[in-house]
Amino acid sequence: MNNKPQLHRRIFWDVDFDKLDYDKRANFVIERVFDRGDVDDIRQCRRYYGDEKVSDALLNAKFLMYDTIYLASAVINKPIEDFRCYKLRQLNPELYPY
Repeated sequence: MNNKPQLHRRIFWDVDFDKLDYDKRANFVIERVFDRGDVDDIRQCRRYYGDEKVSDALLNAKFLMYDTIYLASAVINKPIEDFRCYKLRQLNPELYPY
């Protein structure tokens, strides 16, 4: 793969950033960058992993925030219905707010 992406430490605040293995934990890194990163972080991630790997990781993620699903949908040009996390949310609707 290319040189390591230059991602902000704030994205990985809860893990040891210096020991993060970008290749073994690729799905975790991609999901976290799309959830908490900015535009430059997303570009770095796409450059490092390639669009196919990024698309695969996002489409198969168990959980992404709604905003992230819509962003990822626009970036990888796939409808939100193709995302696994979107389908799982449709199967488990939230309680009705009184």
